[in-house]
Amino acid sequence: MTAFAPVEPYRAPAWLPGGHAQTMVPFMLRRAHVRFRRERAEAPDSDFWDLDWMDPPPEKRVATAPVVVLFHGLEGGSGSHYARALMAHLATLGWRGVVPHFRGCSGEPNLQPRAYHSGDYEEIDAMLKAIHERVSHETPAPPVFAVGVSLGGSALLNWLGRNGRDAAKLVQAAAAVSAPLDLAACGIAIGQGLNRVYAAHFLWTLRPKSLAMAERFPGLIDPERVRRARSMYDFDDAVTAPLHGFTGTDDYWLRASSKPWLGALRIPTLVLNARNDPFVPGASLPNASEVAEAVTLEQPTTGGHCGFLTGPFPGHLGWLPRRLIQFFVQATQHSSSNESLHHEAPAGNLQGV
Repeated sequence: MTAFAPVEPYRAPAWLPGGHAQTMVPFMLRRAHVRFRRERAEAPDSDFWDLDWMDPPPEKRVATAPVVVLFHGLEGGSGSHYARALMAHLATLGWRGVVPHFRGCSGEPNLQPRAYHSGDYEEIDAMLKAIHERVSHETPAPPVFAVGVSLGGSALLNWLGRNGRDAAKLVQAAAAVSAPLDLAACGIAIGQGLNRVYAAHFLWTLRPKSLAMAERFPGLIDPERVRRARSMYDFDDAVTAPLHGFTGTDDYWLRASSKPWLGALRIPTLVLNARNDPFVPGASLPNASEVAEAVTLEQPTTGGHCGFLTGPFPGHLGWLPRRLIQFFVQATQHSSSNESLHHEAPAGNLQGV
């Protein structure tokens, strides 16, 4: 394995002060060009997911290259700024990447009356199994790492906590970035002050999708309640809760929060949250006593929500991809050392980093 430069702790550039700017400016940057290969995969309920694969150029491809699975945030996808930045970086390493789209996020309506939510561990499980089926036949099977951003991070942590050591059957290490760990705290925060701009942004696409679903599946959700929704609390009460078996928003926020599961994680997991994230309050973040030994908490004072921009104006998004890869490589090296001590097979090859 070749050496790679260490990644310094995150610190926002002086020209970009405040959590709102550190959230909005990265979103507005020109996004990296990535060539994706789309594959439609069948879900267990006869619905589908669209998987966008990033295959590195042949001259860059590393033998037994790791596969990084990225679970996107609310109304995100393979076009999101963080997805493009990560996939572009993977291509330079010769690694592979894949962005599985949650239901309704790939540009086409799905076939079943279902969407996605912050505690959707069953969807994470099914998607990871579908990806595992597609790479496990390779000899040797490549290491698989999982990243969840925002809502995707919350759902991934829910899955990791419920599966404990069994999670290692599908992924070797994981990371959650800007995940809303305490949904009630985050739901309240996004409904206050300037944060309502973010809620309006999400509702701009969520509302028409939900109205289209109400038309396709009459009686499932109340279209009038959807039209009246002016906050994420209202939307979750009208759509997310009834679609996914919750009694209402409060029940959803309680049962889908990932923070209570952080003590049950058993594979190496990075949980990265900026303390100035506009709608993930710093006070809601866990401390070391609330998480398992396998969890690495990283809580820089700056970074915003899914931001972590660095460099001179206008900045770039290179820090987060490098930090994630560094974590995965170090986690795998540590795992390989432990396995060697027990005379077990070493972890997958990570050459080329």
